[in-house]
Amino acid sequence: MSSTRVPADVDWKSLWVISELGLPAIVKPCVSCRSTRHHPTGKIRMNANGKLLDVWLLIGCEQCGRTSKIAVHERIHVHALDHDRLLTFENNDPAMVRELVLGAGHRLDWTGTWQLHTDMPFYELAPDDPALEVLVRFELPAPIRVEKLLTSGFGLSRSAVRGMVGSGRIRLPMALDAKAREDFTLYVAGADEPDTGRAQPTP
Repeated sequence: MSSTRVPADVDWKSLWVISELGLPAIVKPCVSCRSTRHHPTGKIRMNANGKLLDVWLLIGCEQCGRTSKIAVHERIHVHALDHDRLLTFENNDPAMVRELVLGAGHRLDWTGTWQLHTDMPFYELAPDDPALEVLVRFELPAPIRVEKLLTSGFGLSRSAVRGMVGSGRIRLPMALDAKAREDFTLYVAGADEPDTGRAQPTP
């Protein structure tokens, strides 16, 4: 963290945001190749048989491009679905596609789906300074290891982060090796000596 002293008007709060870069890949074996990663095509297909309706989310294989279907509703009576929901299916509504992907029931691969934004720089805290409150906000429910968030957010090495957690300088509501996917708050206290172990920026 920066060695700059804390300004008098600092509010002792910081915001980290996990923003969405894209939807996760759906892990599902492709019948045409060996790939297991599929991405939503943005399309929802419906087929009516009398008053019964089938609804599928269309996904494409990342490697060969083959399109396959994930069942959303099967042989459901058309009147059992809310009219507005039907319209989102008919219009391939992006918000509905997102909802269906996240609730598909298949294993999801979150690689490359998120990035962390922080309102850094942080300031070097003294022992008599109030603890810095850091709100971590998830715009995408990607399961991210807490240690990875801290090394990325603070720009510190794993050993430095583990040392700060072990000494109580960083206070967490969960284990360091846990995976978080919902908003939480952590606190950073001051120390007599600045921490070392800052990681080098990744090129």
